[in-house]
Amino acid sequence: MYNYLDFEKPVADLEGKILELKKLAENGEAVDVGDEISRLEKRVRDALRDIYKALTPWQKVQVARHPDRPHCVDYIKGLFNDFTPLAGDRNFGEDQAIVGGFARFRGEPVAIIGQEKGSDTASRLKHNFGSVRPEGYRKAVRLMELADRFNIPLLTLVDTAGAYPGVNAEERGQAEAIARSTSACLGLKVPSISVVIGEGGSGGAIAIATANRVYMLEHAIYSVISPEGAASILWRDTTRSKDAATNMKITAQDLLELKIIDAIVPEPLGGAHRGPEAVIAATGDLIAKTMKEFSGANTDFREQRREKYLAMGRNL
Repeated sequence: MYNYLDFEKPVADLEGKILELKKLAENGEAVDVGDEISRLEKRVRDALRDIYKALTPWQKVQVARHPDRPHCVDYIKGLFNDFTPLAGDRNFGEDQAIVGGFARFRGEPVAIIGQEKGSDTASRLKHNFGSVRPEGYRKAVRLMELADRFNIPLLTLVDTAGAYPGVNAEERGQAEAIARSTSACLGLKVPSISVVIGEGGSGGAIAIATANRVYMLEHAIYSVISPEGAASILWRDTTRSKDAATNMKITAQDLLELKIIDAIVPEPLGGAHRGPEAVIAATGDLIAKTMKEFSGANTDFREQRREKYLAMGRNL
């Protein structure tokens, strides 16, 4: 059974009936429920298709935040071999909201930096719900510098509601750390690819997502501020988060049209949490295709990055 979102109630009811019928069959209390189960499963697929082809921006926010979506560590396990994590910023400490290190992707060396939210209470506390502190961004900069030194392409996986907003983070230079991380992204001589796998929130996301190619999962979101934060600033009313989400253009489809991102990774019917292996494989295929393009290109990746970001908004 899945964790159902509010708008998925019709699907929850149908799958509840399917589960009841399967239990009856297991207990020998029903003669033949196979046909009824097949009929209900078709209704589930039809209901999911109808719901997910017409998601509102606010509903996409809910899907992007779904607790069962595959996280950074799932992509690392599913796509990479010989992953060697590195820890610490060599200045203050270790921040496990950032997972980073070196690995092999389909035989080729890559540097990986990702934001990890955690999948249960213990891991969420361990990873601080994906909210990165200054030492996390300084660790990211250290990994970028190593990747540049050894001519290794960089891949980043973005999934954060935003940088950690605590007083202690501000005291340790949160804004400066984010700015330096963004600058390090822009200054890389090696190619970089970023994938928004869930939430891409504010400067906390941009700090590792300023890449040559930026991709998003179909139901991911990417925004300068959360819908709740925007509603509280614009209307002083967080109940208007739905209005904020609609007006902010935060969905992958909106951002592709605005040329903020470069491509969308399709998700299985019902979202990435209903088919994590499929969406991880699709992400890997797109990364592989892009890396092949980069390997055969005689390109100044810094200049390409510069042109990409300076061109944003010119034709709006």
